[in-house]
Amino acid sequence: MMQPRIFFYVQHLLGIGHLARASRIATALAADGFDVTVVTGGTPVPGFPGPGIRTVNLPPVVTSDESFSGLADIEGNPVDDTFREMRCRMLIEAFRSCRPDIVILEAFPFGRRQMRFELLPLLDAIGGMSPKPFVVASIRDILQERTKPGRSEETVDLVNRHFDLVMVHGDPAFVTLGETFPLAREIEAKIAYTGLVAAPRPAPASQHFDVLISVGGGAAGRNLVESAVAGARNAPDGQTWGLITGPNFPKDAFETVLGETPPHLSIFRFRQDFASLLTGARLSVSQAGYNTVCDILRAGCRSLLVPFAAGGETEQTRRALGLQRLGLARVLNKEELNAATLAAAIHSALASKRKVHHLDLNGAPGTGRILRERLGLKQSLSA
Repeated sequence: MMQPRIFFYVQHLLGIGHLARASRIATALAADGFDVTVVTGGTPVPGFPGPGIRTVNLPPVVTSDESFSGLADIEGNPVDDTFREMRCRMLIEAFRSCRPDIVILEAFPFGRRQMRFELLPLLDAIGGMSPKPFVVASIRDILQERTKPGRSEETVDLVNRHFDLVMVHGDPAFVTLGETFPLAREIEAKIAYTGLVAAPRPAPASQHFDVLISVGGGAAGRNLVESAVAGARNAPDGQTWGLITGPNFPKDAFETVLGETPPHLSIFRFRQDFASLLTGARLSVSQAGYNTVCDILRAGCRSLLVPFAAGGETEQTRRALGLQRLGLARVLNKEELNAATLAAAIHSALASKRKVHHLDLNGAPGTGRILRERLGLKQSLSA
């Protein structure tokens, strides 16, 4: 029997969280016997989508600011209609070349509205096929809350017209889709929870830190980096700190903090063994992005979260406060962040007891199981 072919679209615009989660899912699907092609549309990141995964790279776009109000090319130039038409054409050509049985769109239509210029034509092309591929929305457990009237209704309409399945990569014991998407009941029959998409248990840590600070992709973490460097100067004797700025942290700022580093603080731009380092850390200090939190939960270390909240973003704050309610993290709001408050929060977190969690972290292998079940059901109903 031929391997089911999957065409998996993912667009990261600021951080690397969307790409990292999609890469974990793609790797698990390939191991589960699916033939996977991942289409990426953001800045290339070393190590992603992962070894052995067939990849199509569209000309990269990024967000022009932290509010996600516009798109720019990799040189920072605003994206124009010619660029959009070129990307759309390349995406549809890649889709036709793949001839997939399953199409997975990461985030859309619950997010990534900026990419409608290429995703709506792709969905139209899919709709004109016979037989039509099985179409899946792949979304994280907590969505950015909508403030503009009609957005949720538009999403429901797109799901009903184009999608067969909405895979929510979360544990409903922690949060349900309805908590951040008020019309979830209208698409309830299409929703399936996979569990949180955490990486497999990592190898033992090659280095050990009392405090391991990370800033995701790094594009939006300058205040945390600078507060960490300043706070580290007053750390107790013998305490070791590690700081990972992220590959997108500005080069000039990286050079500046390198020149201000106290001896017990090790600074890295990127560590592919980040998940492994967490297992050897007494405390993780980070933003509250989906993938980082999954890595922290897998490692079982103490956690201090400083959620990203610029541009009206609510997702990370909701996740951080939810984990704090379960006793699985402490939270320091971005507005309160400086060297003194960070040092005090670190001291308090290090003195706290670790708490064991029971959340489902098997969302990556769970994805393949759910796809086979739903695809098999659809085929049996149409037979």
